[in-house]
Amino acid sequence: MSKKYKVIQWATGSVGRTTLRRIIDHPDLELVGLFTYGNAKVGVDAGTIAKRLPTSVLATNDIEEILRLDADVVIHTSRITDPYTKQNADVERLLASGKNVISINGYYMPAFHGAEYSDALRDAAMRGQATLAGIGVNPGVVAERLALTLSGLMASLEHVECLEVVDCSNVPSADFLLGVLGFNADLEKTDIRKGSLGQLYTDLYSETFAYMAEAWGTSVASIEPDHRMTLALEDIKIQSALIEKGRVAGTEWRWKARFADGRTMTHSLLWTIAPHLHSNAEGAHWKVSARGRPNLEMTLNISDPDPNAPHSRPAMDMTAAVLIRAIPDVCSAESGFYRLPTAQLPFKERF
Repeated sequence: MSKKYKVIQWATGSVGRTTLRRIIDHPDLELVGLFTYGNAKVGVDAGTIAKRLPTSVLATNDIEEILRLDADVVIHTSRITDPYTKQNADVERLLASGKNVISINGYYMPAFHGAEYSDALRDAAMRGQATLAGIGVNPGVVAERLALTLSGLMASLEHVECLEVVDCSNVPSADFLLGVLGFNADLEKTDIRKGSLGQLYTDLYSETFAYMAEAWGTSVASIEPDHRMTLALEDIKIQSALIEKGRVAGTEWRWKARFADGRTMTHSLLWTIAPHLHSNAEGAHWKVSARGRPNLEMTLNISDPDPNAPHSRPAMDMTAAVLIRAIPDVCSAESGFYRLPTAQLPFKERF
């Protein structure tokens, strides 16, 4: 008989609502708690938030209520914080309370940031006999699994490149779009490439380079940012905001890493509200290429079976799938930091 895991859903944004539905629908998962930011959803039944039948689990913004719950795991899908370290305080409290944490916000290689960053997280996990896992698609799958798999088909390897393209024009939250994603920024006043936002993404994706280096038996020698911004040629009205002429309509967060063995890697994320402004925005959602002998290239497209579905839904489903699939493996792992497998866990309907 499959074990039934007690799950807390942390946050109710686009990803959080999707994982909430998967938790409610899954026969081997029991929703026992729901954390939400702000006051708007406090006291609302999780089923209502997820467009499901009532669950008797009411949303709360009181972390003390969450800490008191008996749960196996927390699915942590909060909006990533600026600075990157800000989210750690809540995560440490969850771990110390004895709850495993699966987060979409990094935590793949915490030790790469140094002892000052990682020791408190590790200590909290050990006190609570819990495990902290970073799980996601990018980071989490595109480089860490697809690119590594590609590299294993090569007799020699010189360079790997991963490119993501995301149309953000339907992002429903203006705060997220204009804040964390950086759209509508006035570069003449504030160059977001050199500020805290650029540092946030460097902190997050440096763990990708560290993971790749460890898998290849080397270490990171340097990470150089090469961020590129595309400005709106005219005012652009999208679902949640107005992007003004001359302001940021596309962000390409881009880095080139050099490894101690001489190999290199480029990782690029092109997020845009106007794909027509970019020559490389058409086609695949992800492209992975490896140069060496032989040269290899892989593309990955995602789509919804319903042509009328929001174009963001496939990515939400994909992210939720890898989070939910990881639950039994993370819950059975040793206390401390979870080591992300280099192979994606296969589909499994029941745990």
